Amino acid sequence: MSRRAGSTGSNSTLAFVESPVQLLNVLEWAHAHAPGAGLTVVVLSPTDPMTRGQLRRMAELARDEGHAVRWEEARGGPAAPFQTIGGLAGMLRRADRVVLGDPFSRYVQLLLTITRAADLVVVDDGTATMEFVTQLARGERLVRWHRKGGRPGPRDLVFAPVSSSARRRLTPSERRRVQIFSSMPMEETPAGVTVSPHTFAWTRARFGPPRITKGADMVGTSLVETGVVDGDRYLEAVRSLAKAHGTTRYFAHRRESTDKLHRLAVETGLEIVRPDLPLELIARRGPIGRTILSFPSTVVHTLPLALVGTDVRVAVCDIDPDWLTETASPRAQGFLSGVTGKARDVHRLSSVTAV
Repeated sequence: MSRRAGSTGSNSTLAFVESPVQLLNVLEWAHAHAPGAGLTVVVLSPTDPMTRGQLRRMAELARDEGHAVRWEEARGGPAAPFQTIGGLAGMLRRADRVVLGDPFSRYVQLLLTITRAADLVVVDDGTATMEFVTQLARGERLVRWHRKGGRPGPRDLVFAPVSSSARRRLTPSERRRVQIFSSMPMEETPAGVTVSPHTFAWTRARFGPPRITKGADMVGTSLVETGVVDGDRYLEAVRSLAKAHGTTRYFAHRRESTDKLHRLAVETGLEIVRPDLPLELIARRGPIGRTILSFPSTVVHTLPLALVGTDVRVAVCDIDPDWLTETASPRAQGFLSGVTGKARDVHRLSSVTAV
């Protein structure tokens, strides 16, 4: 059974999120474009405990802002997707505006086939937003960057008509307006799409300014878990960076495995921190190191915005091509280099050599 909190009433704006960062960015969009309006946030809950915990904390913040939150156990068994979609169909048909956290999500793509909303808004889902915008501009099928280049699997082929329908619905027309709310750099803008800047104004108004410590902190990445970077090479890179910059804390990505984090703690001596909120909020609340080290990821774009006006420096280390796995997408190196190269207000480090 789904657990619901708050009233879903007759709000005309419906938002779908599957991660803490997506929910944060919905709050940022509402602060910038619908202040005081109140919307219904539907959490399509994942199964991993770390993400669920952060989502529950973010849901509390959303309620504090006056938004209704509906928690769906969307992956709670074989029948869950049918129950979830069936239970949301009426709300979707009544909604005037739908806000999406992840246009690549099969769940979201299915829900898009139901809505009649005249306004669709896509909020940032990290660096994936850059790829989504490019694919939409070029009329390409919607495929996550780390999977692009591989052959479509059986499930991809079965789902292809739904994905194509979602792409059409995310293309502006006389009956439908599409907005992208983003802090990411974009090389191409789809024709007819309105792009509005995401500056983390809500985060800066709600939290901080942070107390800044003298040392350096490091931000973890899930590139090992997604099969892009070799685990041993990653560990050596973390060790080398930590030693060179005097790093003491490692902020784990919510998708990093427990075994990997345990090994990092043992072999590098770093204090592993599992944040209970997205890193932008953690950094803004403080305390945070004067230098934040990161590999190519969303935070090299978002942290400088969240921390504007502070003395914190964000430094990004490139991914050496030798760190990539044999199964990594052919697009991986170029995409990761682009993430780093397009970042504003960051200090770029050359890749460290794994020894």
